[in-house]
Amino acid sequence: MKHFLIFCLLTVATLTTRAADLSADAYVINDQQVEQLIAQSEDVSLAAVSTNLLESQQLAGSLTGTTRVKANKDFVAALLLDLFLGGFGIHRLYLGTQTLTWVGYILTCGGIFGVVPLVDLVVLIIHHEDISPYVDNSKFFMWANNY
Repeated sequence: MKHFLIFCLLTVATLTTRAADLSADAYVINDQQVEQLIAQSEDVSLAAVSTNLLESQQLAGSLTGTTRVKANKDFVAALLLDLFLGGFGIHRLYLGTQTLTWVGYILTCGGIFGVVPLVDLVVLIIHHEDISPYVDNSKFFMWANNY
């Protein structure tokens, strides 16, 4: 009973000191600063942002020689995702496939009852040096016609 009474007293003491610290004066907004920030801001339309984004993508494409650069994907991460979450197609999501592909894994009861993720696992292990053919691969059977 003593412990409960001490706990209640400490809780009340903590709440009252915090309530005193949280006064409304601590949250004063300087209207002049807000108006000054709004006056200095620049209006940006969605069309201008889209145009700038398109220009930057074209510039990046001219610098690299392609408009889309494949991201470097880690073999170990793909392997672990396939091993533990292969039936859900999460490894394909990591590798950058289309949404319908990994949804197909789920709808076919884990990729044709687990056969497709198992083959994916074997293919990833065999070609562990270079998994780039499987990155952004939209085929349901990612290994078909790659080698």
